[in-house]
Formats: sequence, C-alpha cells, structure tokens
Amino acid sequence: MKGEDILEQDDFKRCVDFHGHICPGIAIGYRAARAGLDWLNESRATDEELVAVVETDACSVDAIQVLSGCTFGKGNFFCKDYGKQAFTFMSRESGKGVRLALRPEATELQERHKALMEKMRTEKASEEEQTELQELHLQRARDILTRPLEILFTVTRGSFALPAKARVEPSRLCEACGEPTMGSKLVEVSGRSLCGGCTDASSPAP
Repeated sequence: MKGEDILEQDDFKRCVDFHGHICPGIAIGYRAARAGLDWLNESRATDEELVAVVETDACSVDAIQVLSGCTFGKGNFFCKDYGKQAFTFMSRESGKGVRLALRPEATELQERHKALMEKMRTEKASEEEQTELQELHLQRARDILTRPLEILFTVTRGSFALPAKARVEPSRLCEACGEPTMGSKLVEVSGRSLCGGCTDASSPAP
C-alpha cells in the first residue's frame, strides 16, 4: 500500500487526531501496533484482554494506545522508559506475545531535518522553517509507513511474563494532606499513612 493511502486511512487519522500532528514517531507507533495486533490475531482491546509494554515516552506511544486499546486508565498499558523505541504486545487469552524494537538504521534523519528539530526545540524556528519541518516529518512518515517491517524492527516472538491485572480497591485518606488514596499506595512514615506526594522529598511539605 502506498504511503498516501495509509495517511488517508481512518485508523491512522485517529492516531494523528489523538497526537495532534503527523510525525515520524506516530508512524513508528502505528506500524508497531498494527504488526503486533496482526501477529497476535487480535483486535483493539475493549478491556484488559491485551497488554502493551512500551519502553519510551515518545510520540509513538500515542498510536500504540489508540490502535491497541491498551491505556493507563484500563491498567493494561505499562511504560518502562528505557529510552528505546520498543513495544511488546501480549494476549491474556492465548499467552502469546511479540516485541518489536526499532532498528538503528530506521531512526536516521537527514541533517537538515535534525537541525530544524533542534531549532523548533529551542523556539528559534521561523514560520518558513516550521513549514519545512512539517514537510520533512510528512516525508519521513510516508517512508516509515511503507518500509518492509523487517527493515524497521527487530521482531521477537514468544511468551512473555504477563503483568497482574489492574487492581480496584477502596481509598483511604492520607494522614498528611487528607486526600483519598488507593490503600496499597499509602506508605507508613513515623506511624502515619502517607500518600506518595507527601512522602516525595521533591514535593512541598504538607
């Protein structure tokens, strides 16, 4: 399928709408999610029947959530931020899993593309440069959407340890701030049950 055809597909548009714009990262996540679901022979999760583990907090994970139906709110989306474009999908029903890790050569950008991204990051890009960057993003996304999967990813298939299902339990009040907190998340400090915010040294003292 041509890149332009994929760009016009409803499922890709949903990813872009959720993320906010087209970029190489959203294309990477799209390819990984589509490949993972295809290999597991699963459709989008409505509950916890699928699990996704991502190893980055970058753009790609937005497409993973949209297509797989694995989300933080459902408790079947886990982020282990190792700074890797790597994504594992698992089926609770079949026990099967697949991990897709982006190959080094798949991440290479042209020097001009990298320079414009840096300018955008430091808020020094002109309107013309911002337009140019979006066009380069679009070109790169088209390339990622049409490359053979084995050129983009190293694929590992097998069985992976499934995380426990999401817990639903009553809240208890933190004895410092008084806010309702999941009971198992409270920590005993000097005889008081405190929430993470109140035990975090970086937070203001209650």
